[in-house]
Amino acid sequence: MEDRYVSPLSERYASKEMQYIFSPEKKFRTWRKLWIALAETERELGLPITEEQIEELKSHQDDINFEVAKERERLVRHDVMSHVYAYGVQCPKAKGIIHLGATSCYVGDNTDIILMTEALKLVRRKLLNVMAELAKFADTYKDLPTLAFTHFQPAQPTTVGKRATLWLQELCLDLEDLDHVIGSMKLLGSKGTTGTQASFLELFDGDHEKCRLADKKIAEKMGFSSCYPVSGQTYSRKVDSRVVSVLAGIAQSAHKFSNDIRLLQHLKEIEEPFEKNQIGSSAMAYKRNPMRSERIASLANYVMADVMNPMLVASTSGLREPWTTPPTSGSASPRDSWPSTAFWIST
Repeated sequence: MEDRYVSPLSERYASKEMQYIFSPEKKFRTWRKLWIALAETERELGLPITEEQIEELKSHQDDINFEVAKERERLVRHDVMSHVYAYGVQCPKAKGIIHLGATSCYVGDNTDIILMTEALKLVRRKLLNVMAELAKFADTYKDLPTLAFTHFQPAQPTTVGKRATLWLQELCLDLEDLDHVIGSMKLLGSKGTTGTQASFLELFDGDHEKCRLADKKIAEKMGFSSCYPVSGQTYSRKVDSRVVSVLAGIAQSAHKFSNDIRLLQHLKEIEEPFEKNQIGSSAMAYKRNPMRSERIASLANYVMADVMNPMLVASTSGLREPWTTPPTSGSASPRDSWPSTAFWIST
């Protein structure tokens, strides 16, 4: 692997837990869980799917035949159908009911929501750990006097503990926002190609209640309380924007904390840990660069700058949905006026 690019965001800075959440193995295992949930739900709602077929799907849930899927994708140029095919190779009795009635976004978008939610919960655990350490630090040094600054000029005295509570309070605000976003995450469900559940309505012989129940049952099987009641083919990309925004809020607080530490280290009031064998500079071994704070600030800048990306996608994603009123005979299609760059972003 030394002869190809590896992102430092993953190689150096992501935890093993976060790397696994967004790994191909986790992604495709989740696809298979969703296909099992769909088959189970369809059987419970009366479709002719057997328990034997479902058990066959479950028996191969985790032993994904990646090479078969890759080879198939070279032929059909479609990732979801390649994995449907690969799953079917392992499950010959069930291959006819895999992905029944669903569109690609059933596995793609539902998986995105599941993985984002799991990742947010991991962020929450780590955020609580940081807050606990800061609280301990603030309590330990609550009576230690230090000079406070305004405009980075000497002002009135404060204490080291009081100064630390300013960082902690901002993380408390982030935790409130994070809990709100986690608590409001819902699955896309089984909405079909344009969000109308038309394929499922046909499977269930026009029974609207069964279509509604399908969403409810799938959500419960995947650990969610509900699905978004309305969608197009995809869940609203505003969900992505909300997720990145709350992460950027944490990044703001982390950047503020790290910037304060860098300034205070310059004044020799607070100093980062410096390990026994650590080298401060290749040319000046005595230097004590605030490397941890610098890394925090640079990573925080990356997250904060990325807020605009999902905003652009969310603001143009409606272009993916079909027009509800066809153009009159002889007129140009409304699609002719689509901005090509906006359409590229939305896809």
